[in-house]
Amino acid sequence: MDQALNILVARLLAHRFIPRRDPLARRALIDESFREHLEHRLAECGLQLLENPYAEYIAIGLKPEMEDWVFGEGENWLSNNMGLPRDAIALLVVIWALIILPKRERQIARAASAGDTQSDMFGEQKPIAHGEEMAPGVPEDAIYADFGKKLGGKTRFSANLGQLAKLGFVVRRNKLIFEGPLLDLMIDYARLAPRIIEGALGEVLKLSGTRIAAAPEADGEEADEAVELGD
Repeated sequence: MDQALNILVARLLAHRFIPRRDPLARRALIDESFREHLEHRLAECGLQLLENPYAEYIAIGLKPEMEDWVFGEGENWLSNNMGLPRDAIALLVVIWALIILPKRERQIARAASAGDTQSDMFGEQKPIAHGEEMAPGVPEDAIYADFGKKLGGKTRFSANLGQLAKLGFVVRRNKLIFEGPLLDLMIDYARLAPRIIEGALGEVLKLSGTRIAAAPEADGEEADEAVELGD
């Protein structure tokens, strides 16, 4: 088991994410003992496993209690450890709201109609959508028309979009933006979705004709950051 754990942790650190269908990823999701050892190994380094039954990948991020130590406090607080400036973080949240929120609504509705409650704490070997859920691409030009000027103009918009693609948050094809491996993992849906839907961005998205999913019941704890941190 130790060798398998070492390999899995090393791969997650090196690649930042691995497919859910990978044999070691599947083992981490369905083997209770292996999962416990993995979580203990990661916790010793201040990390936690990032996965949800709707995502096609798994990844690792900082444990919440380590955020102050990594990012500092007050005026020295860093927004992330990926080198993303504030306008890139804003663009990331906009893209997440346009792609993940509508997709999640469809996934939840499909799971409910199938009577799939995902009661198993370790999840299934495959995400709820079983790989069939492919979020439609969002036109780059449309996002720029709505938000580009507020996000630094054409040059900054293009540079930030390229950075998000390089980090695995999005995939760009034929002037369309698609979900990348990390988009549904690095942002905490339960914490951010209510703030978007009930806040100013939700109003902007509604005005632009984008349908967004209903927010889950909030647990009362406000998130300071939108992006979970990788290695």
